[in-house]
Amino acid sequence: MITEEERVSTDGENLAEVMSERRQLMALAFRMLGTLGDAEDAVQEGYFRWYRLDDADRAAIENPQAWLTRVVSRICLDVLGSARARRENYVGEWLPEPVPADLFLGTPVAADPLDAVALDDAVSMALLVVLEAMTPAERVSFVLHDVFAVPFPEIAEIVGRSPAAVRQLATSGRRRVQDGRAVPVERSEHDAVVAAFGRACREGDLASLMALLDPAVTLRSDGGGLVRAAINPVHGPSNVARFVLGVLAKQAALDFVEEATADGLGYSMRLGDRVYGITNLRVEAGLVTDVWLVVTPEKLGAWQG
Repeated sequence: MITEEERVSTDGENLAEVMSERRQLMALAFRMLGTLGDAEDAVQEGYFRWYRLDDADRAAIENPQAWLTRVVSRICLDVLGSARARRENYVGEWLPEPVPADLFLGTPVAADPLDAVALDDAVSMALLVVLEAMTPAERVSFVLHDVFAVPFPEIAEIVGRSPAAVRQLATSGRRRVQDGRAVPVERSEHDAVVAAFGRACREGDLASLMALLDPAVTLRSDGGGLVRAAINPVHGPSNVARFVLGVLAKQAALDFVEEATADGLGYSMRLGDRVYGITNLRVEAGLVTDVWLVVTPEKLGAWQG
């Protein structure tokens, strides 16, 4: 017979075991949903469902971590199913939330380099933008298998498909990622180009800035209808350079500060102690091909303070 003291001790151990999974669950949900706020809501709902179980049901779960992963993934799948409809009413471009490079540092991920095609930039804006183009089932399958090494049979239970169908979904997602990635450049090359971009911006040097931009460069900015931003993508070196310098000219008090992002070197735009925006860039063949500018306040929480 289990004494009350033993039951309390066991409950405490189970609580510690379950709560230790929170970081892993946040890393998973963020890759699936693209914002920390949505990820937090999904993880909280997962824990709510765990604690809503009665003692007998919880005791019957042999692997709480796997149970939580399964439940949170299903919640994310449901959220993704409704996200596209919500974003049809979004003001301007919707971009994933930019996060610091070390936000999920140490989170276990897939070890097989043949499967883990996205490990080097697993929370980068470049990857998250590609994930946004996937179907909900495709995205969940890709993230669970290629990033977190969850076996196909387990993913099949989550998405309600056969293991063979899930394998195809993950393969399709992997193909999208490979097709959407720029030709890889060394991090040192990326950072050197981005540093030159920053100098040109600080100096207001239009000619130097344009020289760093690919002829097909595109800038996308996300203000969420709360902060002024370009409603549509900005294309071409002249338009992109003038837009960026125009933003800095109108906000003369802005400091352009170098930051370590998952894409490599990037910039925060700061007004005193407050982060006004985050700029991420993609570099290919020595030129900037994409500029992502996020100024929506609710997507800047990881950079404040």
